[in-house]
Amino acid sequence: MVTPPRDADAVLDGLDPEQREVATALHGPVCVLAGAGTGKTRAITHRIAYGVRAGILQPGSVLAVTFTNRAAGEMRGRLRQLGAGGVQARTFHSAALRQLQFFWPKAVGGELPRLLDRKVQLVAEAAARCRIRLDRNELRDVTSEIEWAKVTQTVPADYPAAVAKSLREAPRDPAEIGQVYGMYEQLKRDRSVIDFEDVLLLTVGILQDRHDIADHVRGQYQHFVVDEYQDVSPLQQRLLDLWLGERESLCVVGDASQTIYSFTGATPDHLLNFRARHPSATVVKLVRDYRSTPQVVHLANGLLNQARGRAAEHRLELISQRDPGPEPVCAEYADEPAEAEGTARRVRDLIAAGVPAGEIAILYRINAQSEVYEQALADAGVAYQLRGAERFFERQEVREAGAALRGAARFGGNDALLDDVVELPSQVRAVLSTKGWTTEPPTGSGAVRDRWESLAALVRLAEDFVRAKPTATLADLVAELDERAAAQHAPTVQGVTLASLHAAKGLEWDAVFLVGLTEGMMPITYAKTDEQVEEERRLLYVGVTRARLHLTLSWALSRSPGGRASRRPTRFLNGLRPGSTAPGARGAGPGAGGSVERGGTLRRKQRGPARCRVCRKTLTDAGEMKLMRCEECPSDMDEALYERLRDWRAVQAERIGQPAFCVFTDKTLMAIAEAVPGTEGELTRISGVGVRKLDRFGADVLAICAGEEVAGDDTDS
Repeated sequence: MVTPPRDADAVLDGLDPEQREVATALHGPVCVLAGAGTGKTRAITHRIAYGVRAGILQPGSVLAVTFTNRAAGEMRGRLRQLGAGGVQARTFHSAALRQLQFFWPKAVGGELPRLLDRKVQLVAEAAARCRIRLDRNELRDVTSEIEWAKVTQTVPADYPAAVAKSLREAPRDPAEIGQVYGMYEQLKRDRSVIDFEDVLLLTVGILQDRHDIADHVRGQYQHFVVDEYQDVSPLQQRLLDLWLGERESLCVVGDASQTIYSFTGATPDHLLNFRARHPSATVVKLVRDYRSTPQVVHLANGLLNQARGRAAEHRLELISQRDPGPEPVCAEYADEPAEAEGTARRVRDLIAAGVPAGEIAILYRINAQSEVYEQALADAGVAYQLRGAERFFERQEVREAGAALRGAARFGGNDALLDDVVELPSQVRAVLSTKGWTTEPPTGSGAVRDRWESLAALVRLAEDFVRAKPTATLADLVAELDERAAAQHAPTVQGVTLASLHAAKGLEWDAVFLVGLTEGMMPITYAKTDEQVEEERRLLYVGVTRARLHLTLSWALSRSPGGRASRRPTRFLNGLRPGSTAPGARGAGPGAGGSVERGGTLRRKQRGPARCRVCRKTLTDAGEMKLMRCEECPSDMDEALYERLRDWRAVQAERIGQPAFCVFTDKTLMAIAEAVPGTEGELTRISGVGVRKLDRFGADVLAICAGEEVAGDDTDS
């Protein structure tokens, strides 16, 4: 158990000068502009604890609000350790709900209406009442639009005009969404239920209408602290204003450069306008970065140096407090599979060098990008976990698509949809068109776009599959999908984190790989306005600042092997990656625009094409490249050896508590059984057998290949 500091002065021990200034600024409005990794939570929790321990603040009179239950729980834990356990630390919704439950009988009478668990079902009924047909993904998007409208305090009749004014891409005709929104509100009233946003709206309404209740709340809470203030919505700001009344006992903490949730109604305007609204405010800037090395911070600063717009005018220049580390690596690949395989190799090398797998993350722009990295890590025998998304083959739309393809493969001869379609990719497109795939992506973001991206990934997989195996049938593709799904349905184990950039906010790792950094993906293709593009830049900045020590940024010049190299690296790296020029610059000299020094291999080494050792045909499929032969070419595999290797692998997998493919994949075992290596050198020439696998399993594998008996418990785990 942590012993609390002995007194108020001891609470200040260990704070840097700026953090100490925050902690001791207990009166009047305070605005803390805190860059990534600068210890903002430490500063504000020590501020509250110092005020409590010094007798200036009463614990029960302080309300600290943030945006997630995890952040609120972390804040409460830190306050307890500092001897300030009576302070309330809650999310906006949690604090409002407590007040609403307490004051509802007095303000309205009776019990508070039931809180909806899931509003999607009621939105579906509202759409049906309006005779508007919505599929499951459209329902999610329309529900998100209703949530946005409510937190921006937009009523149904004003929704179309508000969408036009905000330049927001609505997932359907705004007039239709406004109609569904109005019916949804009517159904809620008829059934005496409220939703999550109503909790804030009703609390605001009561505090506005009942001055006695507002005075009661203000009498209880004398001091307010708001974390992540750049993410406050207009509705949350209205509630905060009502809590405060005419007082200015407020401390806000935020960073406009980390505003990445504007699509939910968040806006940095309240943070940027704080000094104008509170002219007497104390403003403290935290710029000492304790998370990342100078090399990572240099790149992060370089990204923001090119930013435009109001948030960019208030950017913070971070100063790393850590010892120097390796330079960030820029890696260019020929195609997406090569990028995924190269990333997996780098991950494997880091793990072999002692970096824990749980301290490594691969971050991408959209969840549909995860599949190729899931596959590459599985092939490399690296355990992984997904954050904020289902595994690719577990997603509803992918399961539905798989079932449709399976049915078409079995009964395609009786399916009019496939009558005039011969080519495999065309068959797949025809089948998936019944599930929502179209030749052109839907506009905007949201669930409909996410579903399309998943289906498009299956179409691309079919195109790659037939390129590697021209005679493949729909049944062959289904078998390939089933094999991939089976490998990735393994029990979740601790491993490398795969996550979208949005899901990575608030987290950090020793090593971060930012992948797929091409125009069209970063910034995303539907970012049209200058402000939307700048938010994409901030999203990349958030990704960069997740890394403590190792940072790799990568992109692929084409989508698939042999494709036209038409892609360009993201514009956000212009002037930062070697060989590029900053916008408006004549040349990128040393350090231009905070440029990244060349660190490690910046371009994948050019090698000759892999060829089948039987027919000499060029190989492009990852599995065939492992075997060094075409699938259809005759195999000289020792079947008995293959079975012995599989039995041995099962024992090892059970010992180390990981899926079998984390020891060696089936293709690697087949390659071993075909090559029958007799030395470590011959074994390492087989794809899938790296230094770490050689050290761990090499002796056993060579012994089995030599016909020797190997005890299941002889391998050191």
